[in-house]
This record gives sequence, C-alpha cells and structure tokens, in this order.
Amino acid sequence: MALTTPRTTYIIVSMNFASMKSATLKWILLSITVIIALIIVAQLFWLKRVYTLEEQQFSAAVAKSIRGLYEDVKIADNPSFQVKQVIERIDPNTFLVKLDSIPHKDSLPAHLSNEFEDFDVWTDCNVAVYSAKKNDFQYQFYLSSAASRYPENESISLSPIKKNYDYLLLNFPHRSKYIIHEMLFWIVTAVSLLLVLIGLSISLIYLYKQKFLNELQKDFVNNFTHEFKTPLAVMKIASDVLTQPSITTQPARLLKYGTVIKEQTEHLQSQVERLLNTATGDNKYILVNKEPCELNELIQHALDKLEPLIHNKNAVVHFIPADNGLIINADRVHLQLVVINLIENSIKYSNGIPYIAIEVQKEENEIYSISIKDKGIGIEEKNFKYLFKKFYRVPTGNVHQVNGFGLGLNFVKKIIDAHDGKIVIKSVPGVGTEIKILLPQK
Repeated sequence: MALTTPRTTYIIVSMNFASMKSATLKWILLSITVIIALIIVAQLFWLKRVYTLEEQQFSAAVAKSIRGLYEDVKIADNPSFQVKQVIERIDPNTFLVKLDSIPHKDSLPAHLSNEFEDFDVWTDCNVAVYSAKKNDFQYQFYLSSAASRYPENESISLSPIKKNYDYLLLNFPHRSKYIIHEMLFWIVTAVSLLLVLIGLSISLIYLYKQKFLNELQKDFVNNFTHEFKTPLAVMKIASDVLTQPSITTQPARLLKYGTVIKEQTEHLQSQVERLLNTATGDNKYILVNKEPCELNELIQHALDKLEPLIHNKNAVVHFIPADNGLIINADRVHLQLVVINLIENSIKYSNGIPYIAIEVQKEENEIYSISIKDKGIGIEEKNFKYLFKKFYRVPTGNVHQVNGFGLGLNFVKKIIDAHDGKIVIKSVPGVGTEIKILLPQK
C-alpha cells in the first residue's frame, strides 16, 4: 500500500472579501464620524444663534422698560421721542439713558423695578444717576429682581462717564449668566445630544474592534484546524499501515512509515512550540540571553534543521557566508528561530521550485546583516505594515494552500526588537521578496 500525503485545499472566507468588508466598514465609520462632527458644529452654531437672539430680546426688553419709565416718571421735556434717541449702549452690560430732569431717588427704584418686571427683565442691576452740573453721580443704588439669584450688593462703585447732559446709567453685572440661564433648555438638549453622539461613537469603535478581533479569532481557529488536520491524517494512514500483520516482513515499508510518523510528529511539535513561544512572548519585548555566536555557523545549523523541508520541496538554497566569519552578541536559540521562520516562509510562499539566497554581510557602524531573498509570490507594499501583526496572513486570493497561524513574523519582530535590530522588507508581487535583518554587533 503506497502512502500519498493528502493535499488538502483549505478554503476559507476570502481575505480579499474580508478586506473589502473592513474597508467598507472603515468608510462607514468615517462617514458617521463626519456626520457627528457636522451635527456638533451645527449645534454650536445654533447655540450661538440662540444666544444672540436672547441678547437682542434682553436689549429690547430693557428699551421697553426705559420707555415705560419715561411714561411713569417725568424725566423728559418732550414725551414724544424715539427710545433709540435717548439710549446709548456703552458695552454689552451697560446702558446710558439721557435725562432732561433728574428723578427723585425715592421714587426711581420702585418705578424701575416695576418696569423690569413688566417686560421680563429678571436680573439684578446697578443704577446710577449722573448730574452734568456736579460732573459726577447724583446717587446710585443696587436693584435686585424678584428672580435674582445673587445677594444684594450694598456697595455700588460705578465710574462716571463725563457727559454734558444728565443721564441714567443701568449696569447689568450678571447679564451673560442670566441669558445663559434662559437658554438652559437648549443647552441641556445640545449636551444630551452630544453625549448620545459620543456614546454612539464609542459603541461603533467598540463594535469595529470586536468585529476585527472576531475575524482574527475565526481565521486563527480555521488555520489552527487546518494546520493540525493534515499531519494527523497522514499519521492515521501511516499507523494503519504499521498495524498490518505483514508489515514486520517488510523492513523498507516499516522504515518508510515510521519515518513519516516521526516527521509529522516533529512538525506538530514545532507548531506547538511556536504557539507556546508566542503565548509566552505577549509582552512587547522578549527576554534574550546574549552570548557570542558566529553568524555563518548559526545559519548553517538553521539550514540543517530545515533539510527535510528543503528536500521535500526540492528547494534550491544558495548560502553566501561572510568572509572570516562574523561574531555577534545575540541569543543563539532565538536568532536561529528567526532564520528558520524566514527561510520556511520563503519555501512555502513560492511557485514551483523554491529558490532562496542567503547572505551574511558586515554593514557600516558595526551593523551586521542577514539577507534572505526568494523568487516567490511576493508581497504588495500595502501589506507591509500588517506583516508583523499577530494572526495576520497576507491575502493570497480565495484559497489558502499554505499552512500557518500568522504568528511567525510577529515572533520574529519581537526577537529582533529584543536585539535592538531592524527589519527591512523589499518585495515585488510575482518576482520575489527580500527580508534583511540588521543587528548591532553588541
């Protein structure tokens, strides 16, 4: 019975389709963000307009109150006048009212208070009457309203404005607070809407994050299942053959199927180790134990370990060692894992017979480089920024024929970071990829 390793075609949800959905979701989130920003701007603009209208209404109410005061108290020689002719706006809080005669101090507060109440001016006011003859205030007082929320101010100190006529000065110290209080309904509505929009934004971001994590989890589970399914199927077939009674009389077949089980067991063991390495390396950096090691020797040992895979894929590996060898302070075990991962990727992501060129060189400023170049399927530049993310796998169409968890390059990046190194990627789709590792000597 001949053993044929099953070639499983692993079909998953298209990475391109998933990328398209992610891109669509990003555009939706961006559109919603823009809409929320426009709503917030519109709310601020509307509040500004409402504030302006409230200011205008307040000024109109003060003007009506002054008109009523002229009717109640004889302070104008000519009763038929335009209010705007006798009122001067000094600043947003201060009104100056021209007088033909100075009203009595005892009667003015009562009349002024009644007029303010009639025309809904519900805020306190500092009042002063200016005498042109004295060139100073004749008197001044504080006028509180029925709805005023401020304590009465006994000490009024207003600075006179020099004029050649008598006038009444009305100063509303809390005018802005009063107007804002009148806008309270609009402010509460706007703030409530803003909080709802912020909550909606946070919810959308959370949902997007959860969707992204869910897609990664599903992809990982699918890859994990596929990665272990094939070697287990091969081991099952091999074990069935080894349980046949006639196998003891066929040493060649016994050796063959025993070797298959051994290779598949080692493959599963290596994948489990990779998972464990990633699980223990969840921190940003991995602790490394640096010691002097020779780069040529380290790479040769990595190639020796990959010999079964190289032989199985009929790969051509061309190793160009550095002259005189290069000694570097590094964690031998971890750095060898880096080289194994990169060479293994170059073999797996190749069309036809894999070709890999490995070169060790000394760069400037005591920097050593390990270059691994292949003639594989290549990587689009837009995927470079995602290569080292955990669980990420480069989309290769609707069918994944390459085993893996999307953990190898993430682990590689952590090891190189722990060595204060750098990874440089050059790739052209359909031509090949070069990954160069730059490491300081110490």
